[in-house]
Amino acid sequence: MDRNPSYANGSIKPRLVSDHSVLYSFIFSDTDTHHTSTHKKPFLFSKLPFLSSQISLSLSAHAMDQTNSFSAEQDPTQTHPTRHHLEPPSGLTPEEFLDLKPSIMEHHTYSMTTRQCSSLLAQRIHAPPQAVWSVVRCFDNPQAYKHFIKSCHVKEDFQLVVGSTRDVNVISGLPAATSTERLDLLDDDRHVIGFTIVGGEHRLRNYRSVSSVHGFERDGKIWTVVLESYVVDVPEGNTEEDTRLFADTVVKLNLQQLASVTEGMSADGDGNRNGKS
Repeated sequence: MDRNPSYANGSIKPRLVSDHSVLYSFIFSDTDTHHTSTHKKPFLFSKLPFLSSQISLSLSAHAMDQTNSFSAEQDPTQTHPTRHHLEPPSGLTPEEFLDLKPSIMEHHTYSMTTRQCSSLLAQRIHAPPQAVWSVVRCFDNPQAYKHFIKSCHVKEDFQLVVGSTRDVNVISGLPAATSTERLDLLDDDRHVIGFTIVGGEHRLRNYRSVSSVHGFERDGKIWTVVLESYVVDVPEGNTEEDTRLFADTVVKLNLQQLASVTEGMSADGDGNRNGKS
């Protein structure tokens, strides 16, 4: 069953950090993922110009410190918990972070090995949480706000329940072609959803992600904060920093598009948005 993309008319508001193109290499296999090849080629963000013009790729020091770099001397089976609850992700106020810390500790903490990396990202959205959640919870229509998904297929008898799967096709130019993803968590009361990549042609092995939607109301204003975290293996031939930078970039762009879509949904007839005075 195919789901067609559903986008709002509003455009993404870019955050430019420089005039030059971002040339960032994420090395990936040139062959089928079921066969290992010694032939490698770089994936350059410059092949997708909108990546460099729509998002800042600079990482703050605390984001770099959230996970530990692995070395040859470290035991690859040793695990340690992530520390996302210790410092707020970029874009959150200290007050918002304090309110969100219990949810971060419950839903966005992972046990990871020394050959994995993890990150927590946040997006403030000037729309009610119910509107944002209505888009985020649609496991069978991720392309409604996820930039790099070309199409999504689910079974004819698909039901939105834990354990269901989707098959997504990724746009050309990325180090991936297809991805099979399983719904691991869906809580409509607490607005939390999570999935794991369980197959497909890509290099994001053991990728797990959780998104949570949180409403705020203060001084007559309503807004939403979306948290999205992930943990993933560091591919052979790449560093932890390379992998996190690539994954963070994709997630940030998706969250920015989510803001554009849901703020557009919430705009009233005068062009004002709910949650803004």
